[in-house]
Amino acid sequence: MLSNIRVVLVGTSHSGNIGSVARAMKTMGLTNLYLAEPRTEIDGHSIALAAGAADVLKDVTIVDSLADAIADCSLVIATSARNRTLDWPMLSPRQAGEKLAAESDNSSVAIVFGRENHGLSNEELQLCNYHLAIPANADYSSLNLAQAVQIVCYETRMAELAKVEEPQEVIEYPHAVDLERFFNHLESTLLNTGFIIKNHPGQVMTKLRRLFSRARIESQEMNILRGILTSIDRTTDSDKK
Repeated sequence: MLSNIRVVLVGTSHSGNIGSVARAMKTMGLTNLYLAEPRTEIDGHSIALAAGAADVLKDVTIVDSLADAIADCSLVIATSARNRTLDWPMLSPRQAGEKLAAESDNSSVAIVFGRENHGLSNEELQLCNYHLAIPANADYSSLNLAQAVQIVCYETRMAELAKVEEPQEVIEYPHAVDLERFFNHLESTLLNTGFIIKNHPGQVMTKLRRLFSRARIESQEMNILRGILTSIDRTTDSDKK
């Protein structure tokens, strides 16, 4: 099911890196590459550094934003250095590989890599279920983009090969686009009830996003929550009349 695992590069600015990433992916059996708002085009340098993985570049999907790249994914893991201001659930590369391999049996999943110079924005990181940090040497933690991709793809392949051939319970998780609709509905309801003050929202939604990312709600659970929010909306709307 490695075909259900997509590698998403956000804002890539060096064409050679795209080719090197394609090579790193193909050596581990992954071929589904997405470029979100790339700042360069695939060119001869990309093809040269792909070194036999030009087919990955030929089939690349280019989209306008990270949200577009992950809209139909039920699991999204973002690579990130540990961030004290955004304390999201963290995974090691091995844990990430295990989750990607397990969930790709049933739906599309994504591993997201940020810009070469400054990674992913906080807004982009909040679109993802988990964050991944590669435990490199603290005295010299400089990994280039292709190296980081190679590490995660390797762990994903090893997890795929190690999976036990036993029937497993299929859990349906909401796609990223549906999860965003839930968060928008939640924020709208909390604004209507006065729990969030529009001019002074604070960090309420960020903390709620973190809570639900940590809990990893299933599709049925999200539908129940949407139903609860709708019932609250009806009550608050009737009170205003």
